[in-house]
Amino acid sequence: MIYKRTKLKRGRSLDTIFVLIVFSVFAFSILMVLMLGAGIYRNIHEISRGGENERFVLSYVRTKAITSDNLGGFSVGEFDGSSALFIYEMIGERQFRTVIFSRDGWLNELFADATLDLSGAVGMRVTPIDYVQFEEVSHGLIRVSTENLSLLLSARSMQGGVFN
Repeated sequence: MIYKRTKLKRGRSLDTIFVLIVFSVFAFSILMVLMLGAGIYRNIHEISRGGENERFVLSYVRTKAITSDNLGGFSVGEFDGSSALFIYEMIGERQFRTVIFSRDGWLNELFADATLDLSGAVGMRVTPIDYVQFEEVSHGLIRVSTENLSLLLSARSMQGGVFN
């Protein structure tokens, strides 16, 4: 009789251990799936955010160019070691310029009197961006490029369109 009880207790404890092991494996599997899903979500979010920033940069540059009153009032050049867009405008009797350029992974803007020789360190940060390039394609036609998108601006009509 004693022999049967210890055998039953041993059998029940083995059943309990087996159930705990199966439950632990199941809980670990759920945890791994959740962690994998969170990693995938984070990657998708960062990819879509990157595209969002690129679209924002192109929209920002286009808006700045459109709000410039002077026809042909912008040009392309180099500023603080990077490609830049210069937008000129007259306010009263003085000429001012807005410089849009990238520096340290950020799109920056600098608005100042056109006669002042300032560095990019005094520019205002607008948004993070890895790459932005300004180039004059032909007289009056400027291409603004990010990693995946580009925008053509016509200096005469202040119109532009986004291209992949």
